[in-house]
Amino acid sequence: MAAEDQLPETLKPFFHRATEAQERLARLEAALASTKTDVPDAELVEKITQMQSKLEEANKTVKQEKDKVEKLTSENEKQRYRILHLVRALEHADEKLEKLSK
Repeated sequence: MAAEDQLPETLKPFFHRATEAQERLARLEAALASTKTDVPDAELVEKITQMQSKLEEANKTVKQEKDKVEKLTSENEKQRYRILHLVRALEHADEKLEKLSK
């Protein structure tokens, strides 16, 4: 510890504590790096990614179905309008035929 020998006497305890803290930190970092926590995290990330892509696909399907419903609803309204006018025209024609046959 040549660096410690050159320090004033009042700073030596602080230097010693800092050195110990650095050593503990290095051991903790090494222990953390050696654990297998990265694998479960990677698995979780993969599962989350898969779930997100499935959710996106489901949202696309829902949007497509909503578009179909809107299109069919619009077409249904058009058909109702046509039927209404055809029924009115038929009733009007029946009235004319009835008047002519009297």
